[in-house]
Amino acid sequence: MALFRMPFEDHVPQPGDAGEIVLIDLIEGTEKVVSQSYGFEQQMGANINWGADDHQLLFNDVNPDTWEVYAVNLNPFTGKRIRLEAGVYHASPDGLEACTGNPACKRRTQPGYGVLLPDNKTPVVTILSEDEGLFVTDTQTGKSRLLLSMRDIFETCFSKAYIDQYKNGECYLFHSKYSPSGKKIMFTTRWIAAEHHGHPDANAAGLVTFNVFTCNRDGSDLQISIGQEHWVNGGHHTHWHPDEAYLTMNIRKDWDKMYFARASLDGSVVEKVLDDVQGSGHPTFHPNGKFILTDTYFNEYIQYGDDTTPIRLIWLPDGQEEILMRISTRSPYQKTASVLRVDPHPAWDRTFRYAAVNAFLENTRRVLVLDMEQYL
Repeated sequence: MALFRMPFEDHVPQPGDAGEIVLIDLIEGTEKVVSQSYGFEQQMGANINWGADDHQLLFNDVNPDTWEVYAVNLNPFTGKRIRLEAGVYHASPDGLEACTGNPACKRRTQPGYGVLLPDNKTPVVTILSEDEGLFVTDTQTGKSRLLLSMRDIFETCFSKAYIDQYKNGECYLFHSKYSPSGKKIMFTTRWIAAEHHGHPDANAAGLVTFNVFTCNRDGSDLQISIGQEHWVNGGHHTHWHPDEAYLTMNIRKDWDKMYFARASLDGSVVEKVLDDVQGSGHPTFHPNGKFILTDTYFNEYIQYGDDTTPIRLIWLPDGQEEILMRISTRSPYQKTASVLRVDPHPAWDRTFRYAAVNAFLENTRRVLVLDMEQYL
């Protein structure tokens, strides 16, 4: 298992701080620091991804002398490194490509998900930017290309009237994820009005307009899958459904509560998955079609009144629920800055037998591995 180790947990990092890429042997229980990285933030670390196999480890980095953002394809056993021209958010299942928006820009709407640069080195992007958008990098050669510019995206999917209305704000490509087969890419954009330029956390302040797009791996068949009209009452954590015909998310729409929902790629359908089960956390649908695995934030769903949060298993299609565990996740440091929080955020390994969750135990960040075989 590869993890990012923060240099500290009690305050927000600054440009030029560095953390460590740590390799854990889950059989022997040993660990080894395989690299240092200046390219991280609190919530996603250095965006570590495995490539095609155990010999390809991808992560973000920054040159603190020039503030150049790049990524690394590291063989953690031999130390061989390939420098990637752009950063990495998500690696394709075959490990041959990595996609991302500019990691340096993400904190303009919400800190924690990219890399840190000085403010005067951080690009400002609009819906008409021609040199920013969705980047794809060949992980073997390191060569990167702009698959879709922001101008490409918005002029393809929106009317001239829309462009005229939104062209003066800032807009950033945030999440980007390959589909399970690697044939498609999902990505999100976040727009803020000109008067809110430089807001320290526009997302938390409710100042962000969201759109979710999908396209083929080569950039064709670009379409709006979850338009901004669906997000006005809140929503979060869009992901691929295992069948690739849908995206999944938590969303409130015009419903009374947040629900687990799915959306068709063409934007024609956004509907509840379960009518009587409240959505929460970071939902992921197991490819066996039997259940959803998710967590919850402190301000939603179950309120225990302490520093613990549940890991939820919701059976499909009847909505029966099991609380697999309650784990401590509240960091005392998040009182000073929300970016220092610890989200459990359950995530599957590639065999879909094991899941990893974050926790805050013994006064530090931890990662737990859950063996889910009994539920499969």
